[in-house]
Amino acid sequence: MRLPANRTAQQDRSVQSVAMRDDAPLWLFGDQLGPHFHSGPEHRHREIVLIESTSALTRRPCHRQKLHLVLSGMRHLADELGSRARIVRADTYRAALRELGTPVVVHEPGSHAAAALVNSMSDEGLVREVVPTAGFARSKDSFARWARAQRRFRMEDFYRDQRQKFDVLMEPGGSPAQGRWNFDSENRHRPPKNASDLGVPVPWHPREDSVDDQVRGDLDQWERDGALRAIGADGPRLFAVTRTEARAALRRFLHYRLPEFGPYQDAMLDADWSMAHALLSVPMNLGLLEPLEVTRAAEREYRSGKAPLSSVEGFIRQVLGWREYVWHLYWHFGPSYLRANELNATRPLPEWWKELDGDQLDAECLRVALNGVRDRGWAHHIQRLMVLGNHALQRDYRPAELTEWFATAFVDGFPWVMPVNVIGMSQHADGGRVATKPYASGGAYINRMSDSCRSCRFDPAQRVGEDACPFTAGYWAWMHRHEKQLRGNHRMRQPLATMRGLADLDAIDRQERGRHEF
Repeated sequence: MRLPANRTAQQDRSVQSVAMRDDAPLWLFGDQLGPHFHSGPEHRHREIVLIESTSALTRRPCHRQKLHLVLSGMRHLADELGSRARIVRADTYRAALRELGTPVVVHEPGSHAAAALVNSMSDEGLVREVVPTAGFARSKDSFARWARAQRRFRMEDFYRDQRQKFDVLMEPGGSPAQGRWNFDSENRHRPPKNASDLGVPVPWHPREDSVDDQVRGDLDQWERDGALRAIGADGPRLFAVTRTEARAALRRFLHYRLPEFGPYQDAMLDADWSMAHALLSVPMNLGLLEPLEVTRAAEREYRSGKAPLSSVEGFIRQVLGWREYVWHLYWHFGPSYLRANELNATRPLPEWWKELDGDQLDAECLRVALNGVRDRGWAHHIQRLMVLGNHALQRDYRPAELTEWFATAFVDGFPWVMPVNVIGMSQHADGGRVATKPYASGGAYINRMSDSCRSCRFDPAQRVGEDACPFTAGYWAWMHRHEKQLRGNHRMRQPLATMRGLADLDAIDRQERGRHEF
């Protein structure tokens, strides 16, 4: 049976709980590990099948820690479920299901390629039923109805509709809490002056166990055998891979870090990689936490007076707003979106970027961000957008190649996560379908929101010369190259007017065309 056209996820699961009382095993992908995928009334009687596909694990160079997290999560779940679970190891998913020898039920997967594979295996009789994902609050059908009714297609509109639909941070009568939908303007504080860290309690960290030891041993062996080529540094594991760990990480964030998340969510400190961020993207994207579970837990912190609304709203906007929006747009836009390249960016990613070799870089903010990816497979959203993404935009890196890199180099990267974030938000390669303006900036923004410039050899105020900041000079050179394409965007009129008034614009262009080091 092919992927379903959802009504609402709750309605579909309710219908299926009555209609699908059969003994077909339930096949779970590595991002479907939470109990909401396997322990509801429609599935709790089924055998659980987890497939370790060699080709899926080794097809592309992935971050070593990402591979560890996915394998550790699957093997921990198998241990928890005991005799109910079965791990099948095979070259491909198709080969594994043939070895299994009985048709399976499966939740709709998280990529176009996986969806096509599941559909083809349905035609072969290897997949008996495809049921709606349990990993998101809103169904695809509900999103499609919302999208058809929109004259403008913006996340803020979707986010407000989500708040109303699920009654989150709402007051009687349909108004938002404290009369405001969005506290974004209060959540852009600079980092504390002369501080090396934010001073909040440290995030939750796991304790590795024998399962992690086994995973690490297997990955080491596969690399020695030449079967696997991973990028990035190995462990220690930093993120939750079990339901128990995920709930502990959520509690730690809500009780000790959430109040400071809001004001400083856009700030960067070189020595404080996690700031006050939740670090829940990995367990959420592994399917260990439900979005409404996380959302309502955060709302309780506000209702009980333990966290300010500005922080709670900012966090919920990421979970119930942006995360859900990105998932639905991935399917709504379809595979062709991955080829969007409105600015005709054609430069390949440099080797130092692909190899996560930030040590050779002089631009401190870029060095810190890239080495953070190397060491942890993670960087927070402003480092992704305004350092890594901003650099890639200014240097005209290929959007599709950059999207692939983000999906494989980040531990929370999955195929559905990155296209809208990179092609739409970061690179403006979709011509404005997602963002109303390109997220490009010079060094002044980075200097304001971080402490990187204090120890950098480049000067964010300089456009030309040996000390010229590659972000500052790169911003004006990029704008000059793409002036014709940007001219129709009303939000770019003032920056373009400023650019035309620069007396040293030709010198900036020559300098940036010849710049090879950062």
